[in-house]
Amino acid sequence: MNQMIAENPTTTDARDSQLALQHLLKLATELASERCTERLLENILLSAMALTECDGGTIYSVIEQEYLGFATLINKPLELHLGGTSGKDIPYKPIPIFINKKSNEKALVAISAATRKPICIEDVYSCAEYDLSAARQMDEKTGYHTQSVLTIPLENHEEELNGVLQLINPRINGQVIPFTNEQVNLISSIGALAAVALTNRQLIDNMEELFQSFTRLIAKAIDEKSPYTGGHCRRVPVLTMMIAEAVHQYPTGPLKDFKMTDADKHELSVAGWLHDCGKIAIPDSVMDKSTKLECIFDRIELIKCKIEIAKRDLEITYLKNKISSEDGCIEAFEQSENAYKKEVDYLESELSFLKQINLGGEFMSDSFKQRVIDLADKYKIKIDGEVQTILSDNEVQNLNITKGTLTNEEREIINKHMDITISMLEAMPFPKHLKRVPEFAGGHHEKMDGTGYPKGLTREQMSVPARMMAIADIFEALTAADRPYKDAKPLSECLMIMSQMTKHHHLDPDLFEIFLKSGVYLNYAKQYLKPEQIDHVDLSLFTTN
Repeated sequence: MNQMIAENPTTTDARDSQLALQHLLKLATELASERCTERLLENILLSAMALTECDGGTIYSVIEQEYLGFATLINKPLELHLGGTSGKDIPYKPIPIFINKKSNEKALVAISAATRKPICIEDVYSCAEYDLSAARQMDEKTGYHTQSVLTIPLENHEEELNGVLQLINPRINGQVIPFTNEQVNLISSIGALAAVALTNRQLIDNMEELFQSFTRLIAKAIDEKSPYTGGHCRRVPVLTMMIAEAVHQYPTGPLKDFKMTDADKHELSVAGWLHDCGKIAIPDSVMDKSTKLECIFDRIELIKCKIEIAKRDLEITYLKNKISSEDGCIEAFEQSENAYKKEVDYLESELSFLKQINLGGEFMSDSFKQRVIDLADKYKIKIDGEVQTILSDNEVQNLNITKGTLTNEEREIINKHMDITISMLEAMPFPKHLKRVPEFAGGHHEKMDGTGYPKGLTREQMSVPARMMAIADIFEALTAADRPYKDAKPLSECLMIMSQMTKHHHLDPDLFEIFLKSGVYLNYAKQYLKPEQIDHVDLSLFTTN
């Protein structure tokens, strides 16, 4: 440390030991409670300035242990406040701590950071020990006169640098004085206290960043496993937060007093990213079942082969009859030929029918179901010496799915993803500020009348954020254009379906009204729907009464 530190026996209230203790206690309280790193750094600077009654100073953050970034810059005589809570950017580039693996001798803060020692300068203009040309050049630009400078590195318990504090021009009775030994020791104590707080804040931020990355990793894992549900896992949290913001700002109605803090919004966002994490345990053959007959492969191809075998059997029978028929019996031959062609035409027609219903896009009427059963009963083929029906019982069961592509058993497997999601989330030791994540994430398949799953909760038993997520989940699923089992629906049709669901007490009517009137549905549509999906929407048609 530069030894030119003046001893001044004169004491003012700002340096009184009792007042200093009060400042330290106040700072300790602020450092312990402050969550914003920028505001934390600014509080450190302001407290140091108050204790030394100096004109100003700068506090720097550390960037990858290689650079010092300007966090907050204050100069009271120049009425200057940049960075921190000011909302004004600091127009200076980060300062390298090292140049060619040696400390950056052109910046006092870099030297202090590199050596991990405080530096005290009595007079910038008479000091020859350090290169202070940068400070003098800045004075020329601003008209300010920098005289006394104190630079303190902020170092944590692991001897890692996490900031640098620089103060300029302490005063007594309006006159600039050198920093005293007492001031240097006091600011060094503040630096040690600040370093602990900064380290804790950085650890918390790092853990938060790690957890955020983990939630997105789950979504990415589902994405890799299933590109259809993966897109869903990315879009639902976005839409959920759009709804949350709209409800937070909506001025009228039953939810006008509902507000969400930043912490509440963060908690809901985490829940949004994890709301379908249980799908990672659902078999691909069920999760991505795009046709009724699909398992590992689409068994419609197998049915095509079996129908070809049946047609070949008919042809063989026909040719045998032709050979064995009497030469003069033309009428019998024609009847046999007509019967053969009729059967082949029937099989080809039924194959076209099976291809169509296999897509699961149409409601299966009882007559259609009987048509499948009749085909299965009518023809038998022999494969590997074993006689079997042209359609197996399992194929008949799948083809006769009334709606969609899933059997009741497969739908139960899909629905089980909610039990798995809740089980996974409840097993996680969420901190206090994320305790409601399992409840928010676990309620998006519940219905307001209690007929949903997995717990059969009613509207009164669900939180508002959980009800928001239910709307987001439904709207995303209806509008999604990347599902293998359905075509992308136009916006007006999706809203009409949701309107009917609201009337049948499946969705929250108050939230659905805000969803419509705030324009969230349209903002989301412009970002994520295909242009051809966004048709004219008459909101008067989608009443919630």
